[in-house]
Amino acid sequence: MPEREPLWNIDTLSEFLDVPVATIYKWRKTGDGPAAFRVGRHLRWRDSEVQTWLARQRDEVFDDRWGPTAR
Repeated sequence: MPEREPLWNIDTLSEFLDVPVATIYKWRKTGDGPAAFRVGRHLRWRDSEVQTWLARQRDEVFDDRWGPTAR
């Protein structure tokens, strides 16, 4: 049986990113945060989505400070 990817709840994401839960809800409304999905009434985030989003945030800061990176 394939191994399932860990899912994060909003409290876990909030703690990991060290931001208030309200910020995550705001990001969800504005489309600025990592992609989430619903399991019933509950929001969940895939570990890979969070890590990818976080890497993009780092890359955007780098681009903003030192100009576009060669890809």
